[in-house]
Amino acid sequence: MTYAERLAALRAELATMAVEGFLVPRSDEYLGEYVPPSGERLAWISGFTGSAGMAILLADRAAVFTDGRYTSQVAAQTDPALWERRHITEQPPQDWLAEHAAGRRIGYDPWLHPQAQIDRLAASGAVLVPLAVNPLDAVWRDRPPPPRSPAVPQPLDYAGRDAAGKRAELAAMLQKAGEDSAILSDPHSVAWLLNIRGGDLDHTPLALGFALLRSDATVDLFMEPSRLDERMLEHLGNAVAVHPPAALPAILAGLAGQAVRIDLDTTPIWFATTLREAGATLRPGEDPCRLPRACKNPVEQQGARAAQRRDAQALIRFLHWFAEHAPGGGESEISAAERLLAFRRELPLFRGESFPAISGAGENGAIVHYRATATSNRPIHPNESYLIDSGAQFTDGTTDVTRTLWTGPGDPPPDLVERYTRVLRGHVALATLRFPQGVAGPHIDAVARAPLWQAGLDYDHGTGHGIGSFLSVHEGPVSISRAARTIPVQSGMILSDEPGFYLPGAYGIRIENLLLAREAAPQPAQLRPFLEFETLTLAPYDRRLIATALLTPGERAWIDAYQARVLAEVGPELEAPVRAWLEQACAPL
Repeated sequence: MTYAERLAALRAELATMAVEGFLVPRSDEYLGEYVPPSGERLAWISGFTGSAGMAILLADRAAVFTDGRYTSQVAAQTDPALWERRHITEQPPQDWLAEHAAGRRIGYDPWLHPQAQIDRLAASGAVLVPLAVNPLDAVWRDRPPPPRSPAVPQPLDYAGRDAAGKRAELAAMLQKAGEDSAILSDPHSVAWLLNIRGGDLDHTPLALGFALLRSDATVDLFMEPSRLDERMLEHLGNAVAVHPPAALPAILAGLAGQAVRIDLDTTPIWFATTLREAGATLRPGEDPCRLPRACKNPVEQQGARAAQRRDAQALIRFLHWFAEHAPGGGESEISAAERLLAFRRELPLFRGESFPAISGAGENGAIVHYRATATSNRPIHPNESYLIDSGAQFTDGTTDVTRTLWTGPGDPPPDLVERYTRVLRGHVALATLRFPQGVAGPHIDAVARAPLWQAGLDYDHGTGHGIGSFLSVHEGPVSISRAARTIPVQSGMILSDEPGFYLPGAYGIRIENLLLAREAAPQPAQLRPFLEFETLTLAPYDRRLIATALLTPGERAWIDAYQARVLAEVGPELEAPVRAWLEQACAPL
């Protein structure tokens, strides 16, 4: 079916359901960033394959909404004759609904939207109607089956805390709050709480499922029992009861008269509706696992350090390879990404990429979340910029790193060098920041942007996001962004530091390391505790793109010390030719 035929088929199906439009979010029933092939509804109906967005279609028009990371991608992947393209924050869906659908009946799947999102969209004046059957699924004839990978234990050597201790701690928190149970609709929370992993998603090691945590420290796990073998059941123990997902309505009905915590921002509205109908009392509150999961315990912190050092070996081998091959041409975006992946596959504990590598040469580097395909793949030419953003999943940690490189053999243009240096200065400013406890992501976002702002430049994405421990490469609840929630950064959190600059049609610049928040040593006359960051990522910057004269003495000293550390910690693990290249790459500026 063409995309026009898919739209026509969906509109015909809506007519049979007595609704005049339909909401198509990017998410599946777990409301996560990454979805299995069976959950790629937005891509199927529109062609847009980005990890964030929404579509709304009416009988006579349709629009697709996404953020600044995907402005170029959505324009390239969707047909303007079929879809209006809108910036999801500057031109939000509720405004579009208010203009085009006020008073009209618009259907939605209650498994695919949280309560808070439906409330915002309903403020448009459209009449939002929950549908018992998803009409898009009804016309998606060759929809893949949902994943059913086995659930496996995450060993205590890597998890750092046993599941019984986590359950007891959170149960005590529920008791203190006067809550009888909490809905866990996020599979990351289920994975963290029960120390389990799986293979349901390509890049995030999850066994998809829901759970109900009770105040007596028992858990109801909703996952097909056939996915759990005897070893897994022994790992879970008697305090965890396993039910098929079809048992959810009956189990929730048994919560009548009880106080149930539910995160209305992250849980499908189906849960809230079902609990209300059952006579339970809803206690809106954040998923109790999110904050403890984000604050890595000492074993997870050590695992993150080990994973970063190991990953650095592959990345530096790649940078050496790139320095030898890029000036002569002959490589492409895909071949370069495959070369990096090949280096990573040689590493112990490697379990896969943490996301599809963003490998963008020249103008493709300006597409923030670009992904090279057989159609878009282009040669990497001499004398242009190249951006590689990639990461790995190891059993002991998750990595995410970006470097912007000059292919050579000639010198880069002065404007590229100046802008790269400004991005690097912002990157260093965040890495070296000391700040009082209680400061949140939005409070420090400007630190990384200031050198760009001084030149009238900026970037349309967040500066940093949380990183999981052999879990998602994008983890809440804290992020470094103007639009982030004001949740304080806490010791043990791992956050990315990735300012950038993008000139459409020309090049993109992004530099990314991972940072571990930790308590800072007190200073004389200090009146309250402070935090600082430990840089975890180990890889040199491209010195050809650094205008040393634009750096302050402190910035230059930090870069020199960082690259000396890279050489000292990773160099001994590398073969002689790569180590010799690294010595030159890490020489003082």
